[in-house]
Amino acid sequence: MTTAYEGQLAVSNPIDIPGWQHLTSGKVRDIYRPAPGQPNQDQLLVVTSDRISAYDYVLPTAIPDKGKVLTAMTAWWLEQLADIVPNHLITLDVPAPVKGRGMIVQRLDMFQVECVARGYLTGSGLKEYQESGQVTGIALPNGLVDGSRLLEPIFTPATKAEQGEHDINVPFSYVVDQLGQATAQQLRDLTVGIYSQAHQIALERGMILADTKFEFGCHPVTGVITLGDEVLTPDSSRFWNVAEYTPGRSPKSFDKQYLRDWLTKESGWDRNSPPPALPPDVVERTRERYVEAYQVVTGHSFTP
Repeated sequence: MTTAYEGQLAVSNPIDIPGWQHLTSGKVRDIYRPAPGQPNQDQLLVVTSDRISAYDYVLPTAIPDKGKVLTAMTAWWLEQLADIVPNHLITLDVPAPVKGRGMIVQRLDMFQVECVARGYLTGSGLKEYQESGQVTGIALPNGLVDGSRLLEPIFTPATKAEQGEHDINVPFSYVVDQLGQATAQQLRDLTVGIYSQAHQIALERGMILADTKFEFGCHPVTGVITLGDEVLTPDSSRFWNVAEYTPGRSPKSFDKQYLRDWLTKESGWDRNSPPPALPPDVVERTRERYVEAYQVVTGHSFTP
């Protein structure tokens, strides 16, 4: 099978953008700052590429339009959540080379913690529960299974890992030690509050938001805690279709799980070497999941 996506490689070299200077790159995003002499030196340009990662590797094959989907979905969610928390987005009006995948944002002093909310037990939370009956020190009832809905959402923070390393789940006390009681409490309340509202919005559209992670920072002038990074996308969140939800088996999620399954079950990759290139059908089906997530949640058609 061949498609229009065959042969597209994930290139990590940042592109030249007039008026902007490349600052750093992560697994998926390239960050730029205003070039010397340009105004608004307190702003950043965040460009979401089509790169995709799995098991702490950036894969050699890109997923076309993924960056545009994540950017559009983040912008939509930030608008829905504006009454709960301020966010870093300034404008989507960006230079032509990155139109549709770029966001100009306020530079924040970021907290070095991943703020994770879980409303359902699955993934690393399920593994931890099966081992100890707890998730990040929070005791949960006996008898929960994969996909069980929790009595109320829980805050299960994690460390921010360097590229190529794993995030590590940590107890709330770790956040208190790092940031102080008051800030830790604010982050917990914001994380759970945002999750709860987003879960309700998704549910009204036939989707379950099982878990998600947020990143926050302080506004450098006002000191107000502000929501940053990507928000409620398939890269940072686990979405399930309500119609497919049955506790005891985790439904297919609207993210890169299809790709992960191919890597671990079909590709022959041993995870001790760089991952293989993705075949065209895996690329296409992964793209379809991202686009579907955007269209179902937002109600908008996706236009590349």
